[in-house]
Parts: sequence; C-alpha cells; structure tokens
Amino acid sequence: MIQQNEIITLIISIATWIFIFINHSKLKNIPAFKLLLTSFIFLSIGWILTILEGYFLGKILNLIEHLCYAVSALIIVFWCWKISKRKEMQL
Repeated sequence: MIQQNEIITLIISIATWIFIFINHSKLKNIPAFKLLLTSFIFLSIGWILTILEGYFLGKILNLIEHLCYAVSALIIVFWCWKISKRKEMQL
C-alpha cells in the first residue's frame, strides 16, 4: 500500500532533480560534489522503490530500497569525512 508521504517525498525528489539540473554548473563548486550527487542518486532510487514495492515484488524491492538508503548514508559519511580532512589541510 502506498502512503501519501511516499508520494510527497517522490515529488520533492523530482523537484530537487530539476534544481540540480538547472544549477549544475554552480553546484559543481561544492567540494566533492560528485559524492553528494551519488548519495542523492541512491536516495532517489530508494524513494522510487518504496512506491514500486506497493505494486510488485514487495519484499525484494523493500530490501533493495533499504540497501540504497544505507549506501546513501555511507556516502554522506564519507563526504563529511573528506570535507573535514580538506578543511584541516587548509588550516
């Protein structure tokens, strides 16, 4: 069963992708932007899978969804670590 918050989350994700495409040249100035983008890709895939699991392959898609969330979180942790190391070198 699909919940309203899942649909809203997907809509916000689509809006964020539009923002990323429009402002890609400016966003590339963020340190290690590719890591952030990769993390958001996995997060978006998870949000798509949470809706798809309501229609078919529920248990399998649920597992993959949560794996995507975990990978996204690990990439964000790595990004934070990398950014903190970069700032230490500048000091």
